Amino acid sequence: MKRIITILFFIFTSMVSKAQTLEAYLQEAELNSPTIQAMELRHNIASEKVNEVNTLPNTTIGAGYFISEPETRTGAQRARFSVSQMLPWFGTITARQNYAVSMADAEYTELVIAKRKLALSVAQSYYVLYGINATQKVLEENIALLKTYEKLALTSVEVGKASAVDVLKLQIRQNELRQKKLVLEQHFIAEQAVFNNLLNRDESIAVEVVDDMQVPAKDVLFSKEDLSLNPELLKYDQLFESVVQSEMLNQKENAPSFGVGLDYIPVSERPDMVFSDNGKDILMPMVTLSIPIFNNKFKSVSKQNELKQKEIEFQKEERWNVLENTYAKAVSQRNEARISFETQDQNLQQAKDAEEILIKNYETGTINFNDVLDIQELQLKFQTNQIQSVQLYYMQSAIINYLINK
Repeated sequence: MKRIITILFFIFTSMVSKAQTLEAYLQEAELNSPTIQAMELRHNIASEKVNEVNTLPNTTIGAGYFISEPETRTGAQRARFSVSQMLPWFGTITARQNYAVSMADAEYTELVIAKRKLALSVAQSYYVLYGINATQKVLEENIALLKTYEKLALTSVEVGKASAVDVLKLQIRQNELRQKKLVLEQHFIAEQAVFNNLLNRDESIAVEVVDDMQVPAKDVLFSKEDLSLNPELLKYDQLFESVVQSEMLNQKENAPSFGVGLDYIPVSERPDMVFSDNGKDILMPMVTLSIPIFNNKFKSVSKQNELKQKEIEFQKEERWNVLENTYAKAVSQRNEARISFETQDQNLQQAKDAEEILIKNYETGTINFNDVLDIQELQLKFQTNQIQSVQLYYMQSAIINYLINK
């Protein structure tokens, strides 16, 4: 029981450490990403359009001077001043605002999708770095183990219980492992550059990853129904709503518009006559009405909006199938990773038991160094496979989190 508690505490501690480290990198990536910053500006621009559409048409002001003054009964007209304002139909401005808001909401959903995709890329790159780093450490441990066996072999050669060939085989095996370790160092440098680019920082900055990760005792439970809340699907709902608002705006713009205005004409007095309205200026209020008699344009827009709605519905259905397949594949591969991890754990324990038997044989004076190399190779295989299983488990968990997490 104490051993189980110790193991669970170790797993929990490593998981917390991993989460904190990765979370810090995720926050840094989101803050530094030029893509995210550009999309935030796009969302701000779309939000500002709400204020843009909350306006009336330009007020028209006119002035004219009569070169040849027309004579009227009350006097000569000298000039004409006018001001007019066209007004949209009732509710048109509100419809424009609703359409602008729906477009801003769609841009925000795109921003959320971009953040989630960035987080997924950073997490998966982090797990790749962990896999490389953990494999390097395993290689170092195996090289140290082979050095120990080499010393045993040298001692056995001195007493005539082993051949110099056994020593050379152990040295050759160490060289192979050193080569793999050097190759992995290059892989780590390359993946580190990818990771730093995701964080939009210098490629040479060292990336720290946790020393150990384990497959948790139980998987985090998700409901497949939450897949419908994925922003990639919500985006189509936002686009559909924007088309609905576009059609409502189209109907409002198809309605008549009206205007109000005022004309002012100054009149000169007639010097040869005296009467009550002599030289009285003219003030003329006006009302105008604009009727869209030829409304083929609005009918065409309505038809386009209808077709767009059907297109969006098909696109959402197609995307749902893609996400559903991705989810099923991720769950399957995560389960495979767990099975592989547990199998490699059993195999590794048995390989260690075999190693102990070989060491005991050495104490009794007999040891087969070919068996030693075979067991060491098996141990390395099981250890690397286990690391790959852990890496695969968390990479698939990151995909599931991207698809399901609200």
